[in-house]
Amino acid sequence: MDATLTINSGPNATTAYLGWSPVSARLALSNVPAGGATVTLRNRKPGSGGQVCFKLDRQPPFDTTLTLHVANDHAVDLFVAGQFQHPSTSNRDATIEVINAGTNQRLSVTKLMVRVRKDASSLTAAERRRFLEALGALNDSGSGTFSDFPSMHKGLGLQQAHGNAGFLPWHRAMLLDLERKLQAIDPTVALPYWRFDTPAPSLFTAGYMGASTASGDVQFAPGHPLESWVTESWPGVLRTPRQGAAAPMMDDTLMKLADPTNRFSTWRAMEGNPHGRAHTLWTGFLFDPKTAARDPLFYLLHANVDRLWARWQWLKRRFDVSSPATFKPQGVAGSPGSTDVGHNLDDTLWPWNGDTGPGRPPTAPGGPFPPSTLTAAPGPTPTLAAMIDYRGVRNQATWLGYDYDDVPFAT
Repeated sequence: MDATLTINSGPNATTAYLGWSPVSARLALSNVPAGGATVTLRNRKPGSGGQVCFKLDRQPPFDTTLTLHVANDHAVDLFVAGQFQHPSTSNRDATIEVINAGTNQRLSVTKLMVRVRKDASSLTAAERRRFLEALGALNDSGSGTFSDFPSMHKGLGLQQAHGNAGFLPWHRAMLLDLERKLQAIDPTVALPYWRFDTPAPSLFTAGYMGASTASGDVQFAPGHPLESWVTESWPGVLRTPRQGAAAPMMDDTLMKLADPTNRFSTWRAMEGNPHGRAHTLWTGFLFDPKTAARDPLFYLLHANVDRLWARWQWLKRRFDVSSPATFKPQGVAGSPGSTDVGHNLDDTLWPWNGDTGPGRPPTAPGGPFPPSTLTAAPGPTPTLAAMIDYRGVRNQATWLGYDYDDVPFAT
């Protein structure tokens, strides 16, 4: 008997990447003996590397083994997911094996990666290096496509990104765009986040995100992948801890997470705190919205903001886009109860929509939204709605292909 396991419609070399969100898989069996056979899917090395779990539907909980009786030659559809709190640290360090339960014969081995966004302070040296090398390659001393990101986060673009309901979904799209471009360079990379509510001394070193000098410049170690960082013709990064800056009030945010009546219209106030206060912990690029996206730390800061929103969505089960508790305002710009263009649920997101018409900036850097080998979502011209159910809880087709290390999957 032979078995082939395909994840995310294959080929596994480019699609065998999991988070905590369940994805479709297919087990194809051939040469099944008369009367059928029983097979078991399991982790080949329990406790070592990324771990995987299984179920025949997408409803948790999942199990680390799945036993199936096969009556004849056919394919079995199932779901696989990374086992929560057991992510990978390197490519293909997770292994699924299919075993003939009757003979204990191994029928197939599938290597994959449980790839999730992690606390930047927790990355292994190898994970950190892969992330920094991909980011440095994307910047390419100022000549790479990283330049699109600072360009979209300044001038009239700030009206699309800030000060209204679209703040959270717009930045979620920006982060995902960046992450997909990094994964096109190195598919093992997931965007890390900076937990600005706890000390992170390992982060602000010359070997990682750079050490601030007395002059305000950020110094990188010799040979560091960001050593030749250039944005808008400016070599290097300006960033200095700001004396007397008010720390982000995370207690406020946690109270909102615990509030059972909390709705999106209340939750989005986090744009001011803790988001705004995290920015103002520094002088230099991060302090000014027009220049903040030139600093690589900006993306780790915003990954943590997105993580906080993701935790709120998980705790409140806020994935139903038709509910104002999940997102408000509904509809499109110009409809009853709407707000500025770009901030309503069914508005398309600039700059990925290429729209330079009324109410939008006069340019649209970066082109359409980058595709993924894992999912068709959110498409080349996403709406704000496409950013909400990022885990595919309500509709598997809206899965965006990423998870956070401390946000479990739940329906």
